[in-house]
Amino acid sequence: MSIHGGKGGAMRMQLETRTAAALAMTAMIGLSSTVACSKVGELKARMTFKEANESYQAKNYPRAAQLYEQTLQNNPDQAQVYFFLGNSYDNLYKPGLQTSENEGNLAKAIQNYQLAADKLNNPEDAKLKVLALQYLAAVYGSDKLDDPGKAEPVIQRLIQLDPGNPDNYVALARLYEDAGFYAEAEEMLVKAKDVKPSDPNVYNQLAGYYKRQDQLDKTIDALEQRAKLEPNNPEAAYMISTYYWDNAQHNVALKDSEKRENVEKGLAAVDKALQIRPDYMEAMVYKGLLLRTQAPLEKDPAKQQALLKEANLLHDKAEDLRKRKAAGVSN
Repeated sequence: MSIHGGKGGAMRMQLETRTAAALAMTAMIGLSSTVACSKVGELKARMTFKEANESYQAKNYPRAAQLYEQTLQNNPDQAQVYFFLGNSYDNLYKPGLQTSENEGNLAKAIQNYQLAADKLNNPEDAKLKVLALQYLAAVYGSDKLDDPGKAEPVIQRLIQLDPGNPDNYVALARLYEDAGFYAEAEEMLVKAKDVKPSDPNVYNQLAGYYKRQDQLDKTIDALEQRAKLEPNNPEAAYMISTYYWDNAQHNVALKDSEKRENVEKGLAAVDKALQIRPDYMEAMVYKGLLLRTQAPLEKDPAKQQALLKEANLLHDKAEDLRKRKAAGVSN
């Protein structure tokens, strides 16, 4: 699968560049002590690297970039520096600012992320190599260059480096979906599930994809598989109820009998969530919504009123819990 040409929408890769890089920095500072000191250039590089790290941790990215550049002038073989230099320029870039300097910062970030990914080949540098590729893919994301054609091979490389990590398949699936390659997106999500079937998140990702494709049966199936993995997690059952309510409430093609079936299944799911966690405020809200959806389907006015009364009681209870929580009052 290959994407070429124009922009394809958001990658939505969930990266926290500064935090993750700072954590990586903590680990990498110790590695700087291994730089050989037998030559003057290498000694200068070691000293400059230390100064650069201090500026980086202080988020003084202009100064850090300058010092990392000096470090590489003294010792271009110090591969870890390329990542932090690239990340410094990345942090200097301001989305939406169209100046040659700002665009130059992003170009330098790309160049150094690529160099880091190519040069970080020692086992102890494996995590930093992955970070370099992740941030490089993020540069091609919607917040910056929005170029899925260039992001795709980067994510493919991440998959090659760590084929057992479902997150990389999910990232590629999002890229394909945003570009309109739906079959390929689904294939990547199925692969994410196959490489780590014990991960509840992969089923959430599948459910979200199928929901966007209006495939309720597959959506529910994915959510039920997730619920089997987390039988004591009320949120897993609650999520199922929300999808049933949404379909019953908004799918105008449903017959009344089909609406009723969706409501009943939704109520069964939300009751399970409340059985696990009786004070689950969101579940109470959705149970009330399901009961309100059920009421017009009943022919008996007394039953309709009973359902609406129960829905009102649930609303009041949920609202009371919300107020108590906002006030910091425990049950």
